[in-house]
Amino acid sequence: MIKLIPIGRLRPGMYIHDLNCGWLQHDFVRNRFLVEGEDDVRKVRAIGVREVYVDTARGLDPDALPLAPAAAPAAAPASGEAPAVRTGSKAANAFERARALHREATQIVRDMLVDIRLGKQIELEKVEPLVTRIVDSIFTQQDALLPLARLKQHDNYTFQHSVSVCALMTAFARTLELPREIIREIAIGALLHDVGKARVPDEILNKPARLTDAEFEKMKNHVVQSKIILQATPGISDIALDVAAQHHERHDGTGYPNRLKGEAISLYGQMGAIVDVYDAITSNRVYHKGMPPTEALRKILEWSAMHFKPTLVQAFIRSVGIYPTGSLVRLESRRLAVVQAQHADKPMQPTVKVIFHTAGHYLQPEDVDLRRSQDQIVGYEDFAVWNIDTARWLPS
Repeated sequence: MIKLIPIGRLRPGMYIHDLNCGWLQHDFVRNRFLVEGEDDVRKVRAIGVREVYVDTARGLDPDALPLAPAAAPAAAPASGEAPAVRTGSKAANAFERARALHREATQIVRDMLVDIRLGKQIELEKVEPLVTRIVDSIFTQQDALLPLARLKQHDNYTFQHSVSVCALMTAFARTLELPREIIREIAIGALLHDVGKARVPDEILNKPARLTDAEFEKMKNHVVQSKIILQATPGISDIALDVAAQHHERHDGTGYPNRLKGEAISLYGQMGAIVDVYDAITSNRVYHKGMPPTEALRKILEWSAMHFKPTLVQAFIRSVGIYPTGSLVRLESRRLAVVQAQHADKPMQPTVKVIFHTAGHYLQPEDVDLRRSQDQIVGYEDFAVWNIDTARWLPS
């Protein structure tokens, strides 16, 4: 019998039926094999997959084993409390401003969608000052606002997704060294890219399960509705309109609503497609558990063979980092750390905050600039596997 199990339940003696990832993402000779020892378990975990398929006819049945394995990581030290997070006042102020900006932006998008449902028009004079502050935040302290893209509540997903896409698009455009005035228009389009969802029925928009084919067709119509709404908005630019109208088009012509292909999709639409997918697949939904950021980047890189322009995907990866700020990584020292800041000259060596040891206990938090350390990243980890609170350890 084939079973899908969380990676944390994988044990020696189980038979891997499918590693649940593309062959480019692992260095095993085969995709199906017997897990012979703990070394194999570690190698599979290092791939970064969240779940694997096992064949109980050819190996151990996970349901016949205890749910809490002996090697499972501990959630906290004996006291049950993680150490307090300490930051310098300057850094703390920057991150607190970013959090306040994120909350305010989420509320503005929420109010705007309510207004659209009531038949009101978007007022750009309310949107532009907010976008200016988001752009300023990214240019001043990118690592303060971007990690907040990971924090979403199910009830607020639509609004928080729009804010996250806005911040990520700004960082992306900055990496491409586009003019500041162009970046501002891109950010406006990103913040407004999903306004058409205001015209999608609530039972579809908030359905706590996968959509049927018929429901998905109605959901896809939100792109057309976004274009209609924005075309009726005084002062909207063609750049902002392209972001909203083309963010579901794909480089190979398989997207929607117009099945545009290649360079028929504007630069801004192609950027929006990459960012929209990245934020969606890294977000937790009722029916979908978000991927760790590094795994999502690997997937998007794989999909760039068809759906996205490879050079743009590479630029996006540079904009967020190979190990994005806020992601959990494992160091050679067997310590776990949360990425705090990127270094453009050394993308594999960000600044991290060491917080946990794989032996199963918290450590006194310590900021480490890996450019100046003998310790190095050997892979990324999942907060959930180690029962670590994501929100507590994001840069703050």
